[in-house]
Amino acid sequence: MSAARVVVTGLGAVSPLGLSAEETWAGLCAGRCGIRRITAFDPTGFPCELGGEVPAYRIQDRVPRTFRKAVKLMCRDIELAVMAAGEALAASGLITKGIDPEKVNVDPTRMAINVGAGIICCELSELAPATAISTTDGQFDLRKWGKDGLDLVTPLWLLKYLPNMLACHIGIIHDIQGPSNTITCGEASAQLAIGEAAQVIARGDADVAVAGAAEAKVNQLVMMRQHLLRRAVSTRDGAPETLCRPFDADACGSIFGEGAGMVVLESLDHARARNARILAEVAGVGYSHSMCPGYERLEPGGRSIQIAVQKAIDDAEIKAADLDLVIPHGTAVPEDDRAEAQGLEAALGPAAGQVPVWPTKSMLSTTGAASGALDVVAAVRAMVDGVIPAARNFDKPAEGCRLNVVTERREGPVRHALCCSYTFGGQTAALVLKALEEDEAK
Repeated sequence: MSAARVVVTGLGAVSPLGLSAEETWAGLCAGRCGIRRITAFDPTGFPCELGGEVPAYRIQDRVPRTFRKAVKLMCRDIELAVMAAGEALAASGLITKGIDPEKVNVDPTRMAINVGAGIICCELSELAPATAISTTDGQFDLRKWGKDGLDLVTPLWLLKYLPNMLACHIGIIHDIQGPSNTITCGEASAQLAIGEAAQVIARGDADVAVAGAAEAKVNQLVMMRQHLLRRAVSTRDGAPETLCRPFDADACGSIFGEGAGMVVLESLDHARARNARILAEVAGVGYSHSMCPGYERLEPGGRSIQIAVQKAIDDAEIKAADLDLVIPHGTAVPEDDRAEAQGLEAALGPAAGQVPVWPTKSMLSTTGAASGALDVVAAVRAMVDGVIPAARNFDKPAEGCRLNVVTERREGPVRHALCCSYTFGGQTAALVLKALEEDEAK
């Protein structure tokens, strides 16, 4: 049995630049930055008081009326994922139970869902009273926790913070009854989830899939961890929108944020049969693994990035020179940017100096698992519109970086785009997207 070709027919995004894929894309094209001083909590005392927060919203207004009671069991990560998935499905033209139960036009048993999730940190206010009552003379007492502390924690508390709950809520709202999986591989989760969803369709186990990732890193526990690992910006010199500088000589660390990105994937035959608008094709996937002995850093030389990118290019049956766009991970942590740049250069070979490279985190912040998904959404829009926006905060290449980072807006066909991500001490992943010719898309 030949593998089915897999195409993208819907996009959804929630980011520091907007509550939709359209707003996010418009912000990226305008070179806007979604990084500012944190408002979700008082960041006073943190070395970095900045974050990438999404605009205000009411989740009750963004779920079906019959599902509104369930929002009590949604943490921030779930909310973001639900919003992005709803937009992606609506944009695809598919009508699910969650969109209009009277006009469903898709078989729920032939729908799959693959969602990437990160480390979901709880709100401190939910556990602080229980922790306080379980403390004696400054020491946590496990016996008191079991006797008194747990009484102050809602019985359904854990259901808000299980990583698989992102896919569960989306699946319940839209009545998705096919294969379901949750990927928890940090920043590489999105490409892994989208790649696996494409493979589910390619082997015939589903006709449609919702895939992507979400994560909310604007949290006290997350921020403290990133500072302890020396990944976060620690300087306060300069305007907030200038401090995240991927691959730049003055890069000084990441700024963390929140977001979600989702795509609707379909077999090419299924999309054609319903006359769907086809945005792009998932042409190649590649995975590898970082072997750095130090968990907090990508291995020097970026060998794992090189392998993942080479696999994705080979799977797409193209050459590196055929790429018209690369969206790298680009965290703005100098050592990691250098390693990623070297890995990309090794994978792309002579084409490394010519292929346009467009890092996005200077505008979107580092949104954990969501990062790769937002990059895929951006790559698809670049292909649809024939536009590569200018990189922000890139003035002088960092030492050892010879990538062709775009500093001015470019217009023209984007036939093949590559997105890659890595997570520290773990997975690396890459996707190649392809624009279909006009006659193929019909």
